[in-house]
Amino acid sequence: MTQKNLLAVASAAFLSLASAPFAFAQGITVEDAYLRVSGAMATSAAAFMVIENHGEDDRLIGASSDIAKKVELHTHVDAGNGVVEMKHVEDGFAIPKGETHALIRGGDHVMFMGLNKVPKEGDIVHLTLTFEKAGDVTVDVPVDNERAPEAAMDHSKMDHSKQDVDSSN
Repeated sequence: MTQKNLLAVASAAFLSLASAPFAFAQGITVEDAYLRVSGAMATSAAAFMVIENHGEDDRLIGASSDIAKKVELHTHVDAGNGVVEMKHVEDGFAIPKGETHALIRGGDHVMFMGLNKVPKEGDIVHLTLTFEKAGDVTVDVPVDNERAPEAAMDHSKMDHSKQDVDSSN
């Protein structure tokens, strides 16, 4: 490798590392993301995570990924008589300044429909979350089908020093 090529590679590496704090500067961080798939023949999957807004009031308005034909923001709604329905949330999820919004099993989540390929345990899925003000935030989401439900988790004790988020507007 020539000195010129080495300099180009080093510059690219520096710029990619420098972009991580930019996502934090946008005010949005994503923690504890994971994806669940119901089985080897699954046609859908769901992603869960904790979104923190350190910037201005914002709204998660969309999501996209190349692993599915359609990616939507969903929630569960009590339809009565013990029936819970999953519904597309077209307006997205408001995340006020200084607040945290958890996408959890049995609640708000990202739904992948029409999987192009079923991801396996340990695979990483690239997910782009779109916010009204912060723009696109890309998250690497590991497949973790063994994960316990979030109800038992205490997010107040999470280590917020690590980010797995990249912002690209």
